[in-house]
Amino acid sequence: MNSDKNQNDFWAQQNYDFGQFDYTKDQNTFSSNSSFYQPAPNNAFVPPPQPGQFDTYGNVGDQFADEPPLLEELGINFEHIMQKTVAVLNPLKQTDANILQDADLAGPLVFGLAFGSLLLLSGKVHFSYIYGFGVLGCILIYCLLTLMSPPNITFSVVCTVSILGYCLLPMVFLSAMAVFVSLNTVLGMAIAFMVILWCALSSSKLFVTALSMHNQQALIAYPCMLFYGVFALLALF
Repeated sequence: MNSDKNQNDFWAQQNYDFGQFDYTKDQNTFSSNSSFYQPAPNNAFVPPPQPGQFDTYGNVGDQFADEPPLLEELGINFEHIMQKTVAVLNPLKQTDANILQDADLAGPLVFGLAFGSLLLLSGKVHFSYIYGFGVLGCILIYCLLTLMSPPNITFSVVCTVSILGYCLLPMVFLSAMAVFVSLNTVLGMAIAFMVILWCALSSSKLFVTALSMHNQQALIAYPCMLFYGVFALLALF
């Protein structure tokens, strides 16, 4: 009996306050010793955290919030692509020179693949000729434009490839026509000649606008006609 009584007295003297919390204390004392939690005053404006910093609740700010979009980093601007395409479709419309400084290759790559794919549908495998003549023609026309352009204007090979590639769009229409109708006729050759003039007029207009070469569009249009005449021959024969 004495041992049981002593055992009960022992357990009665134990303190079980380890699971209790005193809510009467000021909770800001916890925040003063912690760098992660700092509650803001009532009705106070809390600015958003900067990238890599902690906010009032201990969350790290988004490090990629100020990053530009992926397409912008890759240099793909859909607005400029649409404006260049419209400028090619309408050779008589004046074009802003600022959009020509954006020498993107997305449009020329798509138009070149479309031209070759449509020729493939008509039984003509000419992908090697398209890119071979395209690269050689772009280099030769770039050398010609370098000699004709004013010395205070910089012009790159990529810009030449971009303009010539965008102006290949009428040839895509010609190759699409060759899938359904044979162009080895007088009417087909007349249509091909009109498409060549269309491409040459569009490309020469864009080159004159980009290089500020006034009254020299006819001089630039002639080599452009020779350049696009090769692609027209691929569509005809």
